[in-house]
Amino acid sequence: RYQIHTGLQHSIIRPTQPNCLPLDNVTLPQKLKEVGYSTHMVGKWHLGFYRRECMPTQRGFDTFFGSLLGSGDYYTHFKCDSPGICGYDLYENDNAAWDHDNGIYSTQMYTQKVQQILASHDPRKPIFLYIAYQAVHSPLQAPGKYFEHYRSINNINRRRYAAMLACLDEAINNVTLALKEYGYYENSILIYSSDNGGQPMAGGSNWPLRGSKGTYWEGGIRAVGFVHSPLLKNKGSVCKELVHITDWFPTLITLAEGQIDEDIQLDGYDIWETISEGRRSPRVDILHNIDPIYTKAKNGSWAAGYGIWNTAIQSAIRVNHWKLLTGNPGYSDWVPPQAFSNAGPNRWHNERISWSAGKTVWLFNITADPYERVDLSARYPDVVKQLLRRLSQFNKTAVPVRYPPKDPRSNPKLNGGVWGPWFKEDKKKTKSDKSKGANKQKKNKKK
Repeated sequence: RYQIHTGLQHSIIRPTQPNCLPLDNVTLPQKLKEVGYSTHMVGKWHLGFYRRECMPTQRGFDTFFGSLLGSGDYYTHFKCDSPGICGYDLYENDNAAWDHDNGIYSTQMYTQKVQQILASHDPRKPIFLYIAYQAVHSPLQAPGKYFEHYRSINNINRRRYAAMLACLDEAINNVTLALKEYGYYENSILIYSSDNGGQPMAGGSNWPLRGSKGTYWEGGIRAVGFVHSPLLKNKGSVCKELVHITDWFPTLITLAEGQIDEDIQLDGYDIWETISEGRRSPRVDILHNIDPIYTKAKNGSWAAGYGIWNTAIQSAIRVNHWKLLTGNPGYSDWVPPQAFSNAGPNRWHNERISWSAGKTVWLFNITADPYERVDLSARYPDVVKQLLRRLSQFNKTAVPVRYPPKDPRSNPKLNGGVWGPWFKEDKKKTKSDKSKGANKQKKNKKK
């Protein structure tokens, strides 16, 4: 589902927020369990944990080993959200994994866990393994030996990033070798995917794409990935079709011969034939996002959006070759690799954009111009209107944003020094209250 259909269309879930992926959203591992899969998760969760029901083990995973937050120290698994609000963040299933706190770099530790899972499972029985490595997220940390090949990189952030990536590459190789060693490989599908563009301030590079992580420019949303499997019909091919992260849910459930409930409104498509056989994608558009809370563009207006859309709102949509952005699309420079030195932003050969005042709509032909250099909004007003109408249609189906204020009870000091579920249901509420609530929910659902 798109973010507008989960309520998570604004920013990320903060450690202190009483928020998580809504419990009525059925997850991929839940669907795979229905058809007999063992389901295991290793790595970063970051879908909320304020109550027990939000934890990975309650959302379809038989086992979980990893972190609940979005980032933390790679060796100590410690994370501060703000001064004095700090805690340990490494879990085995539903408990803090203190016994694993022995200074192993997380990329290597997670790989060891994956090897253990594969070694102890029967390869004749189906298994779904979700590995969300922490690398290459900040903080930029890597074991010393991985720096050896990258001494020629002057920029220390870029050098650290390269070292982290070398370690990650080795990890993927070790997972692949384990699949072969324990008899899974011939009947397995390995999907490697990133979640967003790079952060140039922290060693990343999206060059020659525009923008960075956290923006709707291609540098923020276009990510690399691959599918590796003996089951692919066309091997060694490049897929240039439209593929979106929401497509994995229907694709993998269909491959596993699971059932997709007809009444679930999905935004994803089954793209297996697109990837395996080179067929056209069933997808013609991607709603990158509509964020009604993000800082409004000062000059945005309904008039600028032809009365169809308020261009103050941050949004982006792709339809076939066209991409439209509205509102405040975020940091929009083209940043060459290593443009940021250790001492801070050093803008040698870095293109700064100074926008003509008041611009809140951009249109690009992304196939012809993936670098978003030629804005065509003035030349093709009819295309702009068409895409604004599509945005408006999507927006009618959006659910309210879930972005609650921080809860002081989340402080790890109140929870044995560990980040973990803190929200307790108020037991004083009577059962009749609960049943009233259930009736209310039924009524709301009917609406």
